[in-house]
Amino acid sequence: MTYNDKVVRQFVVMTVIWGIVGMLVGVIIAAQLWLPVLNFDIPWLTYGRLRPLHTNAVIFAFGGSALIGTSFYVVQRTCHVRLYAGGLASFVFWGWQLVILAAAISLPMGWTQGKEYAELEWPIDILITAVWVAYAVVFFGTVIKRRVSHIYVANWFYAAFIITIALLHIVNNLALPVTATKSYEVYTGAVDAMVQWWYGHNAVGFFLTAGFLAMMYYFVPKQAEGPVYSYRLSIVHFWALIAIYMWAGPHHLHYTALPDWVQSLGMVFSLILLAPSWGGMINGVMTLSGHWHKLRTDPVLKFMIVALSFYGMSTFEGPMMSIKTVNALSHYTDWTIGHVHSGALGWVAMMTIGSLYSLTPRLMGKKVMYSVKAVDTHFWIATIGIVLYIASRWIAGVMQGLMWRAFNDDGTLTYTFIETIAATKPYYIIRLLGGTLFLAGMFIMAWNTFKTLGQAKAPEFKAAEPADWGEHA
Repeated sequence: MTYNDKVVRQFVVMTVIWGIVGMLVGVIIAAQLWLPVLNFDIPWLTYGRLRPLHTNAVIFAFGGSALIGTSFYVVQRTCHVRLYAGGLASFVFWGWQLVILAAAISLPMGWTQGKEYAELEWPIDILITAVWVAYAVVFFGTVIKRRVSHIYVANWFYAAFIITIALLHIVNNLALPVTATKSYEVYTGAVDAMVQWWYGHNAVGFFLTAGFLAMMYYFVPKQAEGPVYSYRLSIVHFWALIAIYMWAGPHHLHYTALPDWVQSLGMVFSLILLAPSWGGMINGVMTLSGHWHKLRTDPVLKFMIVALSFYGMSTFEGPMMSIKTVNALSHYTDWTIGHVHSGALGWVAMMTIGSLYSLTPRLMGKKVMYSVKAVDTHFWIATIGIVLYIASRWIAGVMQGLMWRAFNDDGTLTYTFIETIAATKPYYIIRLLGGTLFLAGMFIMAWNTFKTLGQAKAPEFKAAEPADWGEHA
């Protein structure tokens, strides 16, 4: 019995391609913030149309392809069985690519529900549901037919991600279709806002956190060639995270029409969330105990340790920004954008890149990528890009918040809104530079990945016996 790695290779390739596409759109709209004329007065190139295309491409196309692909790789190795329902796994791949293609067409056309991270209209939402159910059948079918009694912790995180995203997607996207490209939400007013950010924050919590923690729990120990620091802590981390994360969403709606007690409850749960988040971060970092010397020679581990560092930083920053007095300064400013990208670029993208650099050569029976030097170059370009991006957003955001709340002695505003925009413009240039560097790193990764996959015919790996995890367990 051999593993089904064909679908994994397909997802690896598309992860890299969609990463370039999504980040390229991000660089374009970053340039438009600096020079708005760069939309060339073409409706489908305007910021309002491209921005949801950027978020959907980097979250669901890049991130989603990485999550599904790595989960198919990990669940086979940790369960010692071939992927369940190979034909259905192929449907998951092609169906997911069709979803992304539909998003790439519909969003620039302006066909949108207008809901953050849930802009896609009802026909695409139905397709997403069908693909996701198929994904769940393949993943859980593989777990059920496993040849070992134990379910490794990475699979627990993948399972929570799959189940919770299904629930969030269905509940938040309940709508009444009017035409093929237009529908109306069943929720109204403050209820719609509350459901949307229950979905929105948990899309962060379970799509952009739980799924990538699954990657961390498999690929960091694998790359370090040692066990996870504390398996008991990983289980505590899992149950604490999924119990608390679900209730943090209202912190997105401070100082709105949402009931004040709901806002406060979201703030409290956000502060509690710091504990399991840092528990996971510490567990990942301490897995390198006794292996720190490998950072000198292994750039893949550099990606992973920086990703964990950003995970710790962004999961500290998020709860702090949920405190109402802090949020009074940060709300609606570019500080929020900096926070989002410290998680999205620093944690999600860096962990994805590190995991793929670990996984890809193994798919080809190799130990390292085609060019280790290119991996190291990619690491430094990406890290410098992230620092420039996030630092510029932090500085600009705090400046904006302070300017917006500055009053004259007679009670009038000290600065007009356009003055705050003018003051922010230099930082948009730095942001653009940081994003461009990160995008450049993705092109290096694409070259290295295709060179690695093209070195020779991919071997077939025999499923390990339960008593012998072996090289490919």
